[in-house]
Amino acid sequence: MKEKITKNSEETIYLGRKLGYLLKDGDVVLLDGTLASGKTTFTKGIGLSLGIERTISSPTFTILKHYEMDDVSLYHLDLYRLDGENHDFDLEDYISGDGITVIEWPFNVRSILPKKYLLVQFEIINDNERKIKFIPYGEHYERVLFYL
Repeated sequence: MKEKITKNSEETIYLGRKLGYLLKDGDVVLLDGTLASGKTTFTKGIGLSLGIERTISSPTFTILKHYEMDDVSLYHLDLYRLDGENHDFDLEDYISGDGITVIEWPFNVRSILPKKYLLVQFEIINDNERKIKFIPYGEHYERVLFYL
């Protein structure tokens, strides 16, 4: 586990960007935290590291936003509105597919999550500061955290 404190949204984006440089196709990052804790802000940083120039915003109502560059895809899912695995949306295809998958509110579909992933937990300290914990599940993610 690794823990970081960010003092504003710019630092949260920067931390996401640092992580993004370490990710590769097939990686899954789960973002866990309350509303407005910094999950989408962090994802913006991941997108910047991949060269995504489009604005990254929360896919709360669409569930999925797909950002594609020449050599990498970013799948950004927000499962806040889902109440379980019984749905017509083929989440497994995105979670186990090519590209980098970032999932907000992942534990709403616990049974289809992969066994190996990086869990990023967000805790609000005050209006600006966040405590961000990184918990690796799998050797690959342990190596990622070593360099973060």
